[in-house]
Amino acid sequence: MAIRMKTSVTLKASGQGKSHALTDISVRNLVFPIDEPEARGGTNLGPTPTETAIAALMGCTNVIGNKCAESIGVDIGNLRMEASCEFDRRGVTLAEEIDVPFTSVRLDVYADGAASAEQLEHVGNETDKYCPLAKLFNAAGTKLVVQWHKE
Repeated sequence: MAIRMKTSVTLKASGQGKSHALTDISVRNLVFPIDEPEARGGTNLGPTPTETAIAALMGCTNVIGNKCAESIGVDIGNLRMEASCEFDRRGVTLAEEIDVPFTSVRLDVYADGAASAEQLEHVGNETDKYCPLAKLFNAAGTKLVVQWHKE
């Protein structure tokens, strides 16, 4: 009898505000801080909420990219990533409501495996199809550019 994977699951997290800037987030048995820098009244104990969103995109690209590479038989080795984001701060400063606060995100993915540049492009295209964070940014109207490079 084959085990069927669930096609839909409920993800759960909880948060505890410790100050106006610091939130301790609990996921599974992990606790981590999301905070603001000292210059904005935080304690700088963790990334900001917006930095966390960009970090989540990188983590997701790593996981899904490796799954895609394995499924098509491509050795991408380890990935190194660099991200930059243009962020419209008018919303977070309460100046005005902004429909697309993350106006653009560029993610450069560097792979140190045996894969050729053409194979990396194929892995990147497959990753774009399946990465939930990339889909989230794209659906929000963010101009997302992901480039895969051979290291």
